[in-house]
Amino acid sequence: MKQGLMAAMLFACFALTGCGTDSAGKSADHRLQVTATTSQVANAAENIGGKHVKVTSLMGPGVDPHLYKASQGDTKKLMSADVVLYSGLHLEGKMEDVLQKVGEQKQTAAVAEAIPKSKLISAGEGKTFDPHVWFSIPLWIYAVDEIEAQFSKAMPEHADDFKKNAKEYKEDLQYLDKWSRQEIAHIPEKSRVLVTAHDAFAYFGKEYGFQVEGLQGLSTDSDYGLKDVQELVDLLTEKQIKAVFVESSVSEKSINAVVEGAKEKGHTVTIGGQLYSDAMGEKGTKEGTYEGMFRHNINTITKALK
Repeated sequence: MKQGLMAAMLFACFALTGCGTDSAGKSADHRLQVTATTSQVANAAENIGGKHVKVTSLMGPGVDPHLYKASQGDTKKLMSADVVLYSGLHLEGKMEDVLQKVGEQKQTAAVAEAIPKSKLISAGEGKTFDPHVWFSIPLWIYAVDEIEAQFSKAMPEHADDFKKNAKEYKEDLQYLDKWSRQEIAHIPEKSRVLVTAHDAFAYFGKEYGFQVEGLQGLSTDSDYGLKDVQELVDLLTEKQIKAVFVESSVSEKSINAVVEGAKEKGHTVTIGGQLYSDAMGEKGTKEGTYEGMFRHNINTITKALK
C-alpha cells in the first residue's frame, strides 16, 4: 500500500473514531502511552519514562527501518498513543508521510533531530544527514534529553522523575562510552578498518577512530555493483584486514561477495561476526537493550580485529 494512502487512512481513523481512545481522548491505562518506531528509541523511552509510561515499538529485531512501511496493524498503535517518538533524519524513509500526518494530531518528536546540525555527518545530498546517530554515544545523549523533554511536556506532574531517570541513564551511557574506548584501544590503529554491508557506522568511526566502509550507501535501499565489491576487496588486501562484518538487519549476500573476491586475490578474509546496526536484538536479551547491543558490537569488533 502506498504510504500517502496509508497516511490518509490514519487521519480518517483519528478523525472518526480516535483509534482506541475513550470519549475523553485519553487511554484507559493511566500511564503515558508511547509509540516508538525503532527499538533504539523505544529502549531509551523505557529507561526515561520508567513506571509512568508504556512503550510500544513498531520495529522489532532484524527489521530494517529504511525499508519499513507502516501496516494497517500499525494504525492503532500510532493513533492510540499519547506521544509518538521516532528517530528522524529520514531513517524511517518509507514512513515519512504517515509520521507527518500523525504529527498534525499527536505530540510527535523526531528525537535525533535534536542533535545540533553542526555535529551531524552530511549525506552528500543537499541538506540531508546520515541518520545512524545512535552509534555515537555522546550524540545519542541529545536524543535522551529530547525524550525527557517530551515526557515532561506530556506529564509535567512527573517531570522530576523523568529528569532523575534521564540523569541515571546518561551516567550509564557515559560509562559505556568510556568502556568502549578502553576496549578499542586493544586494536592496533592500522587494523581499525570496519567493513560492513551498508554504511551505518560513520558516526561510530568518527567517534572511535575507525575507517568505515560500507558496500551499500546510507540506506539499504541503495544498490551496489561489481565496482563497489572490487574497491572493498582492494582495500582489504592492501591493508591486510582480516575480518568483515555482517549485520542483523541486512542480508549476508553482499558481504559474502567481498569475502569471495578477496579469496580470489589470495587474501583470506573471515566474517568477524554479526553486528547490530539498524535494529537491536530480541527483546528480553542483553542485545535487546541499547547498552547490550553496543557492548556486543564492541566485543565482536575488538575480538575480530585486534
